[in-house]
Amino acid sequence: MNSVKKEKTKFKSFRLVQEDLKGDQMAVRKLLNEVYEVGAQHYDRELFDELIPLPDGTSYNAYVIKGSEKTVLLDTVDPSKKEKLLNNLEQLGSDHLDYIVSHHTEQDHSGSIPFILEKYPEAEVVTNPKGKKALTDHLHVPENRFKVVNNGTELSLGDKTLKFMDMPWVHWPETMVSYLKEKKILFSCDLFGSHLATSDLYVQNQRKVYLSAKRYYAEIMMPFRKSIKDHLAKIEEMDIDIIAPSHGPVYRDPKFILDAYGEWVKDEVKEEVVIPYVSMHGSTEIMVEHLVDHLQKKGVSVQPFNLATTDMGELASSLVDASTIVIGTPTVLGGPHPKAVYTAHLFALLRPKTRYASLIGSYGWGGKTPQTIKSILKSFKGEFFNPVMVKGLPTEQDLIDIEKLAHRIVKKQENDELVV
Repeated sequence: MNSVKKEKTKFKSFRLVQEDLKGDQMAVRKLLNEVYEVGAQHYDRELFDELIPLPDGTSYNAYVIKGSEKTVLLDTVDPSKKEKLLNNLEQLGSDHLDYIVSHHTEQDHSGSIPFILEKYPEAEVVTNPKGKKALTDHLHVPENRFKVVNNGTELSLGDKTLKFMDMPWVHWPETMVSYLKEKKILFSCDLFGSHLATSDLYVQNQRKVYLSAKRYYAEIMMPFRKSIKDHLAKIEEMDIDIIAPSHGPVYRDPKFILDAYGEWVKDEVKEEVVIPYVSMHGSTEIMVEHLVDHLQKKGVSVQPFNLATTDMGELASSLVDASTIVIGTPTVLGGPHPKAVYTAHLFALLRPKTRYASLIGSYGWGGKTPQTIKSILKSFKGEFFNPVMVKGLPTEQDLIDIEKLAHRIVKKQENDELVV
């Protein structure tokens, strides 16, 4: 009898969990009094922009601030999760919205604005001039629904005040952030975010969040390192108790993520060599293994990535601090392997602070693999070491050339004041 009762209880608990997930119950989360998170977790999303792998899903954070006179929604959610946002607003009892702040036009933050405007016909979309233009272009938001603000503009909610600050190229030109003065909360949109779906409102597992935030920075923010460096200097002068990004958990300890970003954006690199490679018949792999072994013997940190199976997000993360990248590729029909081409393009797009680059690989009868890779990396500002390309299986002399490349990498790192 007791066992039957236990099974019924277990089934009831499972059913309640299913109902909670289906109805998105308990999705409204309280940051502080009158400040709520009302967005959505997307646990099973696997790709972002049809490009970036999401091993931990993602979240679309949206926030409601209830002032004594006005109520504001900060950002929305990806259109695929609009019903969750609408349900959360209803659950919160928000039968009236005065403002919808759009910090950034991209769909995962602003894509549900048209649906919210339909639900709340009295609401105005608060954004800067560039944001207005982008929302008009991308979402056809009507002209009469905007309230345009400029850098430094303050918006009174009665007993609370939002201050808007432009943060261009983090990572679009129209991006801005909001600061809730009375609560000392910085709503940072994509800045300081992490693609991490979690039930934790605030950061609990710092190591997990650090790795996720670093990956996010590498994939999205790294090309704009210099702009972010300037913005960080302004943010660090502010009195901030909480940083609430648009992806991932909220930071009750702002220093944790500010210090991390400060490390990632500085000019110094670490004595790390990243070797993304692909090998069809083993020749390139032999060269890579020899380079790895030789660098390790000299005390250099090495991260090889087999491009046949590599998570490109992990590869991007490894480039945040690395001093050197060496691409390994065989020659296919006169040029580099397509996966090596993709990697070279990724490197060029992400623009890490990497200082040295080279190429190793093999060929059957000829080709222009080095020229092709160098042309892709034409925007690379560092030093490109002479490639080591071999015909067929590497000979003893070829492996000696690999050792010479390793020696050159080590010497450059030792003599470079910006390599730590």
